[in-house]
Amino acid sequence: MNIEHLRLFVRIAFTHNISQAGKELGLSAPVASMHINKLEENMGARLIHRTTRKVSLTQEGEAFLPYAEEILSSIDAAQATIGSGKACPKGTLRITASASFGRMHLMPALKGFLTQYPDLAVDIRLTDSMVDLVEGGFDVAIRNADLKDSTLIARKLATDKRIMVASPGYIALHGKPKFPADLKAHLCINQTGLESWVFDTPEGVEHIKVKGKIKVDHGEAVRDAAVDGMGIAMCATWIAYQQLRDGSLVQVLEEYPLIDHSAIWAVYPSSRQLAPKVRAFIDYFAQRYGTPPYWD
Repeated sequence: MNIEHLRLFVRIAFTHNISQAGKELGLSAPVASMHINKLEENMGARLIHRTTRKVSLTQEGEAFLPYAEEILSSIDAAQATIGSGKACPKGTLRITASASFGRMHLMPALKGFLTQYPDLAVDIRLTDSMVDLVEGGFDVAIRNADLKDSTLIARKLATDKRIMVASPGYIALHGKPKFPADLKAHLCINQTGLESWVFDTPEGVEHIKVKGKIKVDHGEAVRDAAVDGMGIAMCATWIAYQQLRDGSLVQVLEEYPLIDHSAIWAVYPSSRQLAPKVRAFIDYFAQRYGTPPYWD
């Protein structure tokens, strides 16, 4: 059984497109179709339904898929331990990450990553939508949201500390809050889904739900509105660290830390063995971001 035929079959199962799967593996559409035909001949069964619009697995293909994935996983794991004991990842690594974090902290690190792993290529999708890794055929995602899918595995890359910030101009006009309750008398900038701010105070946990004139669903937009003096905002340090360093934002309510357990996670589909290219990605970026991460 040809291992490359198996790799092609698995990619087709995720992409539902023979041409796309073949392109990812450096094959033309006719060659990819020929390889699948050969695999089906060897298996003695039709594995794929082909139509003019879509490709899908047959019942036999669905049954064969987990075995094909297990074979490839075992081979990747074996290759990772041969020789010097270090992984030699190759192929295309498909990554998805949030638009802001990806632009600010993933893309600037890619040059070093690809220099260290010259046999790897990357295919990246930056989106704030929660994509299905398996359905989308992604190898790994960078997320800072709760892991709700039990079929996925998460590895922590870095902390995701959140703080309260405002511009010096806003503080000059409106003053600086001394206590969390003071926020109710201030202009506040809300991020969709994070409207309730929870503080750790000497008197216990304090929930502050403020009503501001601005509510937006994008972290960079929240930060930029704060820089423009439009109010006090809660920001992740990874999104506001440059503004904190240059003084266009300052931290407020430093003595009352936010209660937040967010983190930056590398998330990948569960399997018995971790593919070398995914392991290389996780190890590289965990070291790149550091403990504590450079943005803190």
